Amino acid sequence: MSEEIKSFFKEVISIIVIAFVLAMILRTYVVEGRIIPTGSMLPTIQLQDRVMVNKFIYFFKEPERGDVVVFDPPDILNSKEDYIKRVIGLPGDTVEVKNARVYVNGKALSEPYIYEPLNYEYDPVTVPEGALFVMGDNRNASFDSHRWNAWLTEDHLKGKAFLIYWPINHITLMERSVAYE
Repeated sequence: MSEEIKSFFKEVISIIVIAFVLAMILRTYVVEGRIIPTGSMLPTIQLQDRVMVNKFIYFFKEPERGDVVVFDPPDILNSKEDYIKRVIGLPGDTVEVKNARVYVNGKALSEPYIYEPLNYEYDPVTVPEGALFVMGDNRNASFDSHRWNAWLTEDHLKGKAFLIYWPINHITLMERSVAYE
């Protein structure tokens, strides 16, 4: 082989290795695509939609009410699969469900994104420091904070979902949309 061909192959291989290393760094620390396996976030996120998750945002800011987050479930649930839910209650908030509505600190939330009216009641609880109260948008069929006997601690957060990117007809930027009535 000529020196020119050897040099060309060395350059191609080095480009491939650098691209692979950069892709792994980005996927590990910055952004990651996820496939949604359940209907707990209907109608916001459909089954098998693919979302982009910002994995570093919570190093710089606290989660906010309305963020759609990906996380390791509380240890007591013995689940290895990541969950995706909407943040409803922040540390110090009191959350309850009554009259088919979610109340935070005594005020009803305006939630145009939920799948259907709630068909259950949930007594008031106060979210402890370092924890979050999360719920799926398909509230009646979501395995979330109202069904767990545990808190989602902030150290279990993996990131914030910010974009539905597949299928193409579902491309949507996800924005916080929780407000009080």
